[in-house]
Amino acid sequence: MRGLMNSGFAFGAILLAGCQTVPSNLQAANQQPSQGTPAGGSLELISSTSMPEGKPTDSAPPGFVSFCYRFADQCAASPNDATAVHLDVASEAVLDRVNRSVNHAISPEDDQKHYGRAEYWDIPTDGFGNSKDYALTKRRDLINAGLSERALRIAIVVAPGNYRNAVLTVVTDRGDLVLDNVTDEIKPWTDTGYQWIARQDGGGELGWVTLAGGATDFTQVARREP
Repeated sequence: MRGLMNSGFAFGAILLAGCQTVPSNLQAANQQPSQGTPAGGSLELISSTSMPEGKPTDSAPPGFVSFCYRFADQCAASPNDATAVHLDVASEAVLDRVNRSVNHAISPEDDQKHYGRAEYWDIPTDGFGNSKDYALTKRRDLINAGLSERALRIAIVVAPGNYRNAVLTVVTDRGDLVLDNVTDEIKPWTDTGYQWIARQDGGGELGWVTLAGGATDFTQVARREP
């Protein structure tokens, strides 16, 4: 892991330059009818396609490496865990509730103002965070709800307006879905309008892959989150 951490700083400098228990609010959300599609009355499930596998890299964003040292339980999936979530009415309702709960529990604040440093990946406890913190919190809550860690993958994107964002992607047997901090709607990955740069490889540890956008393009076009 030490070698991967060292190489991670090089990857992160290119990729991200400039970037337990279930909380009580989640418990409350799980006790309330969801406003999302399945729990709102419709039995029609979200359908998507699978994201590209990407190009393996031997490094990871340094902020993620630091996160895994501090939250080792969030980066130690069993190789026997499922690589995809079976999407049905119940599991889609869990995704919807967690997405809404976290989006309404955290207020946006960039790392420099929040932590006094750039690129600090965290599961915040004070109600403030940026897109990475939203995604990591949702990932934690979904793991606690029983979903496979290997199917819950953080991704780095460039959003319309040329700023970077982090989202949680969920690999399901009906395609890959996106839980985003800018909307309560869960979307197929193809419906977000994002340029996909990199994401976790699904091994459940420190592995990442680069996607079609590539790290070089990311540094050329991306600016910090608004």
